[in-house]
Amino acid sequence: MTHHRIRVGIDVGGTFTDAVAVDATTLGLLGQVKVPTSHHHEDGVAHGIVEALGRLLEQVDRAPADIAFLAHGTTQATNALLEGDVATVGLIGIGSGPAAVLTRRLAALGRLELAPGKRLPLAYAHVADPDDATAVRTAVEELRGAGAQVLVATEPFAVDRPEGERSVLEAAGPAGLPMTAAHEITSLYGLHKRTRTAVVNAAILPRMLTTADLVDASITKAGVTAPLMVMRCDGGVMALDEMRRRPLLTVLSGPAAGVAGALMQERISEGVFLETGGTSTDISVVRRGRVAVRHATMLGKASYLNALDVRTVGVGGGSMVRIDRTGVQQARVTGVGPRSAHIAGLPYACFAGPDDLRDAALATVAPMPEDPGDYAVLDAAGGRYAITMTCAANALGRVPEGDFARCDQEVARAAIAPLAAVLGVDVPTAAGRILDAGVTQVRKVVDGLVRDYRLDPDTAVLVGGGGGAATVTPHVAALSGMEGRIARNNEVISPIGVALALVREQIERIIPGAGQEQILAVRAEAEQAVVAQGAAADGVEVEVTFDPQTSTVRAIATGATELRTQDRAHSTDNDGRLAAAAASLKTDPARVRVLAGTPAHTVFGTEVRRRMRATRRPVRVVDADGVVRLHASDARVAATTVAAAPELLAHLVREATSYGDGGVRAPALRLLLGSRIADLSGVLDPQPLLALARSEMRDRAADEPVVAVLEVRS
Repeated sequence: MTHHRIRVGIDVGGTFTDAVAVDATTLGLLGQVKVPTSHHHEDGVAHGIVEALGRLLEQVDRAPADIAFLAHGTTQATNALLEGDVATVGLIGIGSGPAAVLTRRLAALGRLELAPGKRLPLAYAHVADPDDATAVRTAVEELRGAGAQVLVATEPFAVDRPEGERSVLEAAGPAGLPMTAAHEITSLYGLHKRTRTAVVNAAILPRMLTTADLVDASITKAGVTAPLMVMRCDGGVMALDEMRRRPLLTVLSGPAAGVAGALMQERISEGVFLETGGTSTDISVVRRGRVAVRHATMLGKASYLNALDVRTVGVGGGSMVRIDRTGVQQARVTGVGPRSAHIAGLPYACFAGPDDLRDAALATVAPMPEDPGDYAVLDAAGGRYAITMTCAANALGRVPEGDFARCDQEVARAAIAPLAAVLGVDVPTAAGRILDAGVTQVRKVVDGLVRDYRLDPDTAVLVGGGGGAATVTPHVAALSGMEGRIARNNEVISPIGVALALVREQIERIIPGAGQEQILAVRAEAEQAVVAQGAAADGVEVEVTFDPQTSTVRAIATGATELRTQDRAHSTDNDGRLAAAAASLKTDPARVRVLAGTPAHTVFGTEVRRRMRATRRPVRVVDADGVVRLHASDARVAATTVAAAPELLAHLVREATSYGDGGVRAPALRLLLGSRIADLSGVLDPQPLLALARSEMRDRAADEPVVAVLEVRS
């Protein structure tokens, strides 16, 4: 029997390290293992990674040579910042005259609080002339004397003129310390924010360099020849060398791995992902087939770190119920959490045996000394138990067979019964009130994200991941009226996300009055960056946006590895794609037409006639797997070839461009080319838009089919 090669994803958590093997051809889950995270081993977390990998290969009967793709995600950078376990940063400010005034103020970055009672350790030195090597060496020695373990060079306007920062690093090189320049971390203007981002990156650099070297050596020793990739905080992966340069990109990569798993395994194109653990739920957005990112807030301050836009609510599967038993009226459920059974050191009541719950009596306690005394527990024959969200979900039969959180429904009902008696209701009603209280804040966050990202509640889906998914997602879906489902293999969705993630890079430049050549240059830089990290050049997709208010040009490039590109061969038949489009359009399949197509995508559309208003023509683009990759609420579709496209696009864009008080607004344009969807909707100016379209078709055969989807902006 011939084995397919495998993709391996490893998620290094604070307590456990999870590893999964995914078939590189079918993308099906082959095996999963869990080992304790080896924080205290002499090789650090690398030991746990290798141990998990070894057990995984044994479980799925594969050799190291069978690994086609290997990536890992880690909370190490996040934990280092949260716990204040960072290196002392030596900051070298550059400049004379007014520039010196600006850089000397950066010494105040040493007041950044990492954890209660812990501030970011920082020493500051100044050089007026970056080309004065003697002055630079003197500054470095001053910083070393103050305990600096890593260096950062920063200068006003280095984004445009980086020579000064480079000269300082060159002169400081003989000191042998890890070092970085602020312009290497971000190319956006704003000296204080840029330097703050670079300083935080440097603070975790020595620790992450050590980890990278240990992991790399351990994986190589284990016989793995596939390049090691690392999970980023924006849902993609990067090469290990890139992590050595910018370890800050791994901060918040834990939640990013989960949503990457939902995006790639569940093939979401539009929706909200809720990853529920025992204590909390991380909530994030997938829009137009991509995770939503924004500049992250770190240590209470804005940064230039592009990270997953994730909102965390303190409710999970182990969250404990709180009640009010005061007054003459019936007791009532007042809330759920934030304390969880895990932190309180109590077992879940629903996982007890029937005999253990004999003679159960309801009591209220303060689980921890600083907690209020209104948390409900059961004192029973087997000891004290917590009443949790998991107990309520199981009592209502919401947890599917085989789920990580599944228990005997009758035991769950017995766990809720004493509380129901105190509330004066039956068990299902009591369980419903627990879930209502638990998801109240979750639903507020979901509603806010739907509103902020302008998701269509009729087409967006709620997808639950994590071991506690069944306790939150189904109830939120029921209350909101949105479609909801639990992801397959939800308890290991994060390592699956690591295994399936795409290589990603984001390039940002502030270019006032950016012309088409400058926009094209940023796009090319992003594309080259992901190809350099292992993405197949012919499969790279680049999304370009230009914000005229901030003059920011942003290019986000994503690409699959070579094998992954070749392996997406299985497909859904035409009827399956039609059914997917009709379901998304909320209409009968008989009313849906095929408008155009390429070998990889089919464009479906329908008409919505409205009294006294123009007919609306919604469109859906469905890929070969039957997944809706693009929603357009009202669009025009044109099929052409590469040779004829430039002239046709110029005509269509000219027709659909609006002019008004808000300025020039070209239509939102997407091109279907080969296996790609080129999203050019972020460019409002017609001329750069058409230039980008031409660049997307560069080096393609003249007779290759192209489909243009143009959506008029409202």
